[in-house]
Amino acid sequence: MADKHLHIVTHTVPWPADHGGVIDLFYKIKMLAGFGIKIHLHCFLYNDQTPQAELDKYCTEVTYYKRQNNISRFSFKIPFIVYSRKNDALIRNLQKDDHPILLEGIHCTYYLYKGALANRKVFVRLHNVEFEYYRHLAMHELNPLRKLYYTYESSLLKKYEKKIAEKAFIIAVSQHDVDLYKELFHASNIHYLPVFIPYTLAICKEGNGCCCCLYHGNLAVNENEKAAEWLLENVFNELDVPFIIAGKNPTEKLKYLVKQSKNTCLVENPDDKEMRDLIAKAQINILPSFNNTGVKLKLLNALFNGKHCIVNSAAIEGSGLEAGCHIAEEPMQFKKLIGQLYSQPFLDEEIECRQGLLQDLYNNDTNARQLIAWIW
Repeated sequence: MADKHLHIVTHTVPWPADHGGVIDLFYKIKMLAGFGIKIHLHCFLYNDQTPQAELDKYCTEVTYYKRQNNISRFSFKIPFIVYSRKNDALIRNLQKDDHPILLEGIHCTYYLYKGALANRKVFVRLHNVEFEYYRHLAMHELNPLRKLYYTYESSLLKKYEKKIAEKAFIIAVSQHDVDLYKELFHASNIHYLPVFIPYTLAICKEGNGCCCCLYHGNLAVNENEKAAEWLLENVFNELDVPFIIAGKNPTEKLKYLVKQSKNTCLVENPDDKEMRDLIAKAQINILPSFNNTGVKLKLLNALFNGKHCIVNSAAIEGSGLEAGCHIAEEPMQFKKLIGQLYSQPFLDEEIECRQGLLQDLYNNDTNARQLIAWIW
């Protein structure tokens, strides 16, 4: 049987797999390589990113391209996240053969949009409904210039995503995103495939955790910062319960708010091991979201490594994870659930429920086989 070759174009370097934006990328590559797929990986470098030798273990070749993250790549027609990844070397490399192409994120679809991949088998993995994601970023942004950028990018993305929806086989990370693309863009060739994750078994332990509640995420993302602030100001403002906020690059504003709260501490930039330890030991992982597109990798991390988990409906919409969570919407509902769960042991049957979710939906082996079946 002939080897199966696949081009994968990623919007960033998928290693280290230490945050939601790259976890699905890396573990998808790893699984496909395990099935013998010859991966030709193309990834964009920006900021201080560097080539990563870890990727060479799973890919036949890895090519890096510099993202042009400057004002010269601003366009009045094409979203900046797309136009800044326009690269002549990339399209030349893709056109050297006729292997199928997996474009990771709307970010990487410029040449699909321009028609340069005609007569090729092309798949687009949606990471979010991007125009909705940027609309929510704009809603929570205080800096006027960034707010303007997010708002304008959202308007461009809505028009752009409608055009992309007609051009390729679309693979969404949540059923909600499938439904939204069908409703808004009349997408007919769109399918749901859960994200790939770094674990195969629920390793949460029964019993009680340490006496704290935990919120974690990339705190440099304004939506995550907003969620942490909302919890501080509306939920833990009157609770005499230890609260930990942990994550990457917290802002000075968040640091100040934490200092004003007598029961809260901030863990800045924990490494993977420290974050897993925090998640595993917390009595309650509390993860509200202000955005219902995509799937929240931090929620999966909490469900399969932690104990009780409280979310709002936006955090789980379209994920299939409802059975593993306690759901609240208003501050008083969060407070009531915290009161109920704070001293309640985490039971073995709850672990079994989560294990069932993992095996049914977030099974890397099953999902890799499905992806391979679609491509070939």
